[in-house]
Amino acid sequence: MERMVSVVVAIGGLLLLASLSLFTVDQRQFALLFQFGEVVKIVTQPGIHFKVPLMQDVRYFDRRVQTIDAETPELFNTREKKNVLVDSFVKWRVINVEQFYKSVGGNEAAAVARLRQTINDGLRAEFGQKTVADVISGQRDQVMEVVRKRADADARKIGVEILDVRLKRVDFPDKISSSVYDRMQSERRTVASQLRSEGAAEAERIRAEADRKREVTLAEAYNKAQQVKGEGDAKAAAIYAEAYGKNPEFYAFWRSMDSYKESFRNKSDVLVLDPSSEFFRYLKSPQVAGKAK
Repeated sequence: MERMVSVVVAIGGLLLLASLSLFTVDQRQFALLFQFGEVVKIVTQPGIHFKVPLMQDVRYFDRRVQTIDAETPELFNTREKKNVLVDSFVKWRVINVEQFYKSVGGNEAAAVARLRQTINDGLRAEFGQKTVADVISGQRDQVMEVVRKRADADARKIGVEILDVRLKRVDFPDKISSSVYDRMQSERRTVASQLRSEGAAEAERIRAEADRKREVTLAEAYNKAQQVKGEGDAKAAAIYAEAYGKNPEFYAFWRSMDSYKESFRNKSDVLVLDPSSEFFRYLKSPQVAGKAK
């Protein structure tokens, strides 16, 4: 019985010793092994590792990419002395865990505070050299890359790498935004008025051109009509002359008949003529036409 107890105690002691001697490092972590407060080993590979029980202890550090989001948009001054609100974020990670520990004591909050200050200083310097148009669209990518490189150079002093700096939003403060929007509306109204004026002038030009073409077309049509009418009258006169030349007596008779028809069209018409007038020639002697015929 005593032997069994001894075996159990021995096994328990071994297990305790193993638990105190072994530690696990996750693939998302770095580990520093300390002995009496000094770093004696840097563990960068995941897996199970050994330490001296009761003499050494382990501290873990996150090796994943982390994000620093601006708590509130920062106010920066552009080259034109205009204030803009900038909302940004930063991607960073620890690449040298020993340097990270020696520089900021492995304190992520201290590292984040330093990185924030470095990024803000870089943005302030860049915005001071750029116009509003540059930072909004024209040179926005260039600004972010310059700030990233400068911040990365400083971050490596504390064992950190800056992967990316992004401007999420660049906007004017509320008061300035209102005045900018009012100015933009005024400019748009001016452009709209100019376009309307140009449109009205173009419409007048088109109407004048259409009226001119209409008058020309009417004049040409009238001229053509008069020409056709003159040709018709000439042909009619030629036909009349030819008919008159063939039988003058019949032509005189036909013209007299037509005159009678027009003169006696209405019963109320009254003619005062000499009975011996030439007008009644064919009423008195219609056979003359027959003889001539």
